[in-house]
Amino acid sequence: MKVVAIIPARYASTRFPGKPLAQILGRPMIQWVWERTVRASLVSRTLVATDDSRIAEVVNGFGGEVVMTRPDHPSGTDRLAEVAQKVESDLFVNVQGDEPLIDPQIIDAAVQPLLANPEYEMGTLKSPISDQADYRNPNVVKVVTGLEGQALYFSRASIPFRRDGKVDEETIGRLPVFRHIGLYVYRKEALLAYPTLPVSPLEGLEQLEQLRALENGWSIMTVTVDSESHGVDTPEDLQRIEELVRRHGRGM
Repeated sequence: MKVVAIIPARYASTRFPGKPLAQILGRPMIQWVWERTVRASLVSRTLVATDDSRIAEVVNGFGGEVVMTRPDHPSGTDRLAEVAQKVESDLFVNVQGDEPLIDPQIIDAAVQPLLANPEYEMGTLKSPISDQADYRNPNVVKVVTGLEGQALYFSRASIPFRRDGKVDEETIGRLPVFRHIGLYVYRKEALLAYPTLPVSPLEGLEQLEQLRALENGWSIMTVTVDSESHGVDTPEDLQRIEELVRRHGRGM
């Protein structure tokens, strides 16, 4: 079964214009993401999807492969769907372009369930929450799953909610509380169908794209990984990434 990873990369950004080309220890961030993604053993091809010629030029310069897309996509998923119309593959992986330290092993972990079970339309990742501040933070998306890992709901709210309200640093580590990690795997048919679905009520309320899939009855399988997110949202985050690389090495 063929698996293609796609890294969406936009130049325009309100908080951080030109983010994919931001330098991290002498290399553009998009190159860091690319080099780590191609190390995933289950991925047979890696593409950068962009509508910007500056990003395309840089990616071609370090030996990457680019697919040019339209500039009017409302979301990264819509951009992926355009690529899926042009590229042959059974599965597509959406790798965030602002995760320069993405672990190749968690990409493989997300892909594996869809290789093993044809009933899943999508796959994604989660990791345990051990900090009550994260549990209560609406910017940290939580996921509740069934016994086998299938997603039941994603929310910015503190879910699951303990009836007695006793969630502190001592107890939170013993609760089934998970942070959603925004890496997705799609079957081609699901990815092509996604943009044709109208924005769903809960998606509009929570502003979480994956709820559109759940509200339309799709099955999303989650895999638990012990991996921290090192996303870049602002220029200040670059210094934190560089410190991590200096401390742990480029292969961290």
